[in-house]
Amino acid sequence: MNGPQLRRWNRFALVTLCFAALATLAAPAQAYIGPGAGFALLSSFLVVFTTIIIAILSLLIWPFRTLYRAIRYRHKSKPKIRRLIVLGLDGQSPILTDRWIKEGKLPNFKKLAEMGSYHRLGTTYPSISPVAWSSFSTGTSPAKHNIFDFLDRDLRTYLPMLSSTHIGSVKKFFRLGKWKIPLEKPELRLLRKSKPFWKILGEHRIWSTVLRVPITFPPDKFYGAQLSAMCAPDLLGTQGTFQFFTTRKSDSKFKEGGVRIPLEASDGNSRFETVLQGPENMFRQGDPAMEIPLVLEVDRAARKAQVTVGEEPVELTPGQLSDWVELEFPAAPGIKVRGLARFEITEMDEAVSLYVTPISFDPEKPAMPISHPSYYSTYLSKLVGPFNTLGLAEDTWALNEKVVDDGTFLQQTWDIDKERQEMFFAAWDRLRKGALVCVFDATDRIQHMFWRYIEEGHPAARGKENAEHRDAIEDLYKRNDALVGRALARLKDDDILMVISDHGFTSFRRGVNLNKWLLENGYLALKDGADGSAEWLRDVDWSRTRVYAVGLTGMFINLKGREESGVVEPGEEAQALRAEICQRLSGLRDEEKDEIGINEVFDTSKLYQGPYLAHGPDFIVGYNHGYRVSWDCASGMVSGPVFEDNVKAWSGDHGVDPRIVPGVFFSNAKLDVDDPNLIDIAPTALQLFGIKPPHHMEGKVLIEDQPEIVKVTPEEPAAIASQDSEAAA
Repeated sequence: MNGPQLRRWNRFALVTLCFAALATLAAPAQAYIGPGAGFALLSSFLVVFTTIIIAILSLLIWPFRTLYRAIRYRHKSKPKIRRLIVLGLDGQSPILTDRWIKEGKLPNFKKLAEMGSYHRLGTTYPSISPVAWSSFSTGTSPAKHNIFDFLDRDLRTYLPMLSSTHIGSVKKFFRLGKWKIPLEKPELRLLRKSKPFWKILGEHRIWSTVLRVPITFPPDKFYGAQLSAMCAPDLLGTQGTFQFFTTRKSDSKFKEGGVRIPLEASDGNSRFETVLQGPENMFRQGDPAMEIPLVLEVDRAARKAQVTVGEEPVELTPGQLSDWVELEFPAAPGIKVRGLARFEITEMDEAVSLYVTPISFDPEKPAMPISHPSYYSTYLSKLVGPFNTLGLAEDTWALNEKVVDDGTFLQQTWDIDKERQEMFFAAWDRLRKGALVCVFDATDRIQHMFWRYIEEGHPAARGKENAEHRDAIEDLYKRNDALVGRALARLKDDDILMVISDHGFTSFRRGVNLNKWLLENGYLALKDGADGSAEWLRDVDWSRTRVYAVGLTGMFINLKGREESGVVEPGEEAQALRAEICQRLSGLRDEEKDEIGINEVFDTSKLYQGPYLAHGPDFIVGYNHGYRVSWDCASGMVSGPVFEDNVKAWSGDHGVDPRIVPGVFFSNAKLDVDDPNLIDIAPTALQLFGIKPPHHMEGKVLIEDQPEIVKVTPEEPAAIASQDSEAAA
């Protein structure tokens, strides 16, 4: 991200530093003994003393707590199952699943479908992950859980902002020369409303482990354990900013997701000295970025390189990502912020270039709350080693900007998937009863980036007909089948397994610039002399604009009394405008390709009812197969054509008409209905554990009575996994 959006993300960096600082001040004193060391030592003593007192009190009140729980839960229903396992495969398409089941390539999915149940799973409007997974977890529509898109807009400035998390600011500092010390914690709040089903289970003392389910940052507090996912930031406070050091001269900036840093030789053309940038340092006046010295040395003859960050040398092989490298950014005396990154030398001939992944929090000592309990991420890091904590962990922007190649992206994605599987099966082995929910992202990310290879004539695959990784999506589905096989092998007689996806997938061949269409049709106006090329709608004249688009799937009326410069009167005028826009944009044709670009535009007020309906867009756009909001429109540009080819690696999508991208639902239990929807999972989970779903939940129960559970024997999952690993290698 760039421009004002990046500056908004920098507020994350401020929060990061505050949490890091306050955590450090409460930690045991280490090598540095400074003016505040006495307070640190006193804090350490108080922590130990308080822990002892709490332990004694816990023992004393244990009989009373046991009696209270016995009275409170004496009338609770008996659970129908012992364990519920929900395995989420973000974005798995029923169309591709059916194709490869028919071809005999997915034997475990086939067996589960034949012996248990398999249905297409209805998704949300819009069919994008933050909305869909929020409906999955709460059993409610967006009007009740408050998540309508990745982005919302600031009603005063019209600038985009994150829809799922509120980031407060620190206003109180103690200033001492060039230093400033925060005197308060910033507010960090999840904006998703309604209770997720694992929180309701927890209220009935039923344990849940929740791993990497989107829209869980900051994490929920409940009787269970959770690791945050989508919208957890990187150490810079962004949703993923890579750093690209290069000797290649360029005045252009990356459109999204990264920064280009010039690399100057300090010794011939084989040694380069620069700095790796970290988050802004809120302890210094002016908030300068923290930095670590970085030295890159290349040996062209031996085809190897070495990067030294701080004092740690790391050997690099061209075209291969390094292991995780621990980073420590000094913020103030005695205070360091820790992170993790991976490095890759992408070229080392005439030009030299070094790619650095977005800097993840160090899960062993995270600078911000990424798990519940807070020590859970530390436990996981001890279990599986360093791992990526970024919400959108796979660096799609680096591949989009051609900084890395297909092979590097796949290496990164499979490494993250391996981390996830280790966590998932370790949690399963420890779960005696309760729920385990884990979402795997590789299905979504690989389909986004490799769809161009499975569709003939895709504009993003021109000249790449024989690409090395053209079978990446098929390999992905085979890996998912092996994962399902491993899961089937672990099931016990009273376990229910649900394998689900939040939506399906389709092609993204052509982009649609809604703001340009609104301009051409008189609904949006530009400032005098502006050409619409400025990002984030800076060129828009709000005094003459009635409708505008922000985010991936929504459009908004510039409503008087709601937007800062609203011009449309609420009531009859707004209602007439709603009907007019829906009628004119539904069925919009791409004349150049002689295809329908937009199937239907939906009036959000007719889709949903709930207390947060006013927070959502006024329209949800249902694009046809092959179409999606254009890159320019998504970044707030009004210039350019209404329709244009998409030539980026990000070539598949699901932000379309939800009716054409349902998800999948597999289970070893028979369902009582034939039309399951993602919103039905939460009330069904409660029902399976003997808990009546609350009235505010809108989903239906899929299994009313004692479930009919089928014992499904896996189709040699170990052999499949082995074959797949060999193919990937």
